Amino acid sequence: MRAQWEIEAEAFVVAAEARLLELSIEASRAAWVYETYITPDTEALTARADARLTSATVDLARRAAEFEGRPLPDSTSRKLRLLRLSLPLLAPPGERESEELARLSASMRGRYAKGRYQPDRAGEALDLNAIGRRMAESRDPVELAALWTGWHSVGVPMRPEFVRYVELANAGSRAVGFADTGAMWRAKYDMPPEEFVAETERLWAEVRPLYRLLHAYVRHRLVERYGESVVPRSGPIPAHLLGNMWAQTWDNLYPLLAPPDADPGVDLTEILRRRKVDPRELVRIAERFFASLGFEPLPATFWERSMFEKPAGREVLCHASAWDIDLVDDLRIKMCIEITGEEFHVVHHELGHNFYQRAYAHQPLLFRDSANDGFHEAVGDTIDLSVTPEYLARTGFLDAVPPPDRDVGLLLRKALEKVAFLPFGLLVDGWRWRVFSGDVPPERYNSTWWEMRLRYQGVAPPTPRSEADFDPGAKAHIPSSTPYMRYFLAAILQFQFHRALARSAGWTGPLHRFSIYGDRAAGARLRSMFEMGASRPWPDALEALTGSRTMDATGILDYFRPLIGWLERETRGVPIGWPGE
Repeated sequence: MRAQWEIEAEAFVVAAEARLLELSIEASRAAWVYETYITPDTEALTARADARLTSATVDLARRAAEFEGRPLPDSTSRKLRLLRLSLPLLAPPGERESEELARLSASMRGRYAKGRYQPDRAGEALDLNAIGRRMAESRDPVELAALWTGWHSVGVPMRPEFVRYVELANAGSRAVGFADTGAMWRAKYDMPPEEFVAETERLWAEVRPLYRLLHAYVRHRLVERYGESVVPRSGPIPAHLLGNMWAQTWDNLYPLLAPPDADPGVDLTEILRRRKVDPRELVRIAERFFASLGFEPLPATFWERSMFEKPAGREVLCHASAWDIDLVDDLRIKMCIEITGEEFHVVHHELGHNFYQRAYAHQPLLFRDSANDGFHEAVGDTIDLSVTPEYLARTGFLDAVPPPDRDVGLLLRKALEKVAFLPFGLLVDGWRWRVFSGDVPPERYNSTWWEMRLRYQGVAPPTPRSEADFDPGAKAHIPSSTPYMRYFLAAILQFQFHRALARSAGWTGPLHRFSIYGDRAAGARLRSMFEMGASRPWPDALEALTGSRTMDATGILDYFRPLIGWLERETRGVPIGWPGE
């Protein structure tokens, strides 16, 4: 005979899922309208919808805690735990505080979306996309420093809002039993929060030697380009010189860094533009990749309701994102697509979210998520690793497959994207965890940000920074309350996934030349993992795809093995490392 509390717990979960589904759809619709048409009215509407969802989630999470410690079926117990973790941002109980937090969040997102930099009084005010294009192409350190400093001013008015946001977010997390919001975020990973910190540092330690080699090579070449008065021979690299606003990826510098005797790889941007591929067709190309693995095409509503280009005459948030509005099949992406090789990869990444979302739509609401958020981010990137010369030849983008004996250029370009990202992916939430815990008080927000960027990335700002600045706010995920550790985990998992799929296919060639395109067996393995959603702990999902229950960063080393030897040769006699690491 079942205990009364078991019956009550199951009834509570059913009612909670129904209520959260209703409010989640309402909040998603409001957020979609806001991010694709930013006005004071849409900002107010999304703030209100967010407040309603947050308030209900807090209430339900607190009630879920009443069942803590009771013997319950595994499924019910897991749902109750996930309920407490279902939002990255929980306001304290009370309508005023909940609405205040929602207003602050909407305001910070709006400041970011409307951010502009005007290089001179007579010139046009540039949005982030325009600034990003200039930073990718310019090699003038003075112009780059001005662009970098101009955009980073977007964070300054957020600073007082962020201080209050931390207070309110922590109060909400404590109300449901967590020490602070950072601890709540870490609790999502099926292990104690303190163990998860150690796990991320373990993974970083496995790949840090490769990053240091890459950093040394890049710094050496930048010294050759700019001189030691601009780039210190053994110090941190100035962040504005790395081709990206946040120095998180360095692949825009490839023309400066390419070895003279290496094949530079495929210029996908040139191919796409020569073929006159438009934004919608770019998305169709990515959809066809998933179709080759046995996945059903995206629904017609996806093509009717997504935003592929920046609309004229209105403010939108261009940051790429994938949406599942009704948590069933109203799938969409929101992007201001540029026809570039980089955007080609971003589109594959975003569709990975959509196909994952649809696969677990049959699960109960609280299980409609990935095994952990790193899995969600890793899926599209795993597909991206299969965009090889072999794939491009099979799909008509190349006339012939180039030989692999000069692949150092291809691997270097990929490392400038993937390996360069790893420390930034780790430190964004590392900084926020310390802020939420109180280890970093408001008077040290910016200085600690740059201490961590020096320690992990070996980069430094181009201009003096102070606590009057708020440089973390210049990264979209900070004002949008989006946890960032998922991207670090995805950067690890995608190579572990790729290696496992290659092994299961019997691939014996270089790992960077393997593609799952057209491999229905690989698609079936991915689908089996997708369909689990969050119904089981992530080691179960990892094992279903890879055969291992432990995250493993050595897939990155296997993938870049030919490049590692080359970097070791190229950096002989060159300083490796930097003060402060």
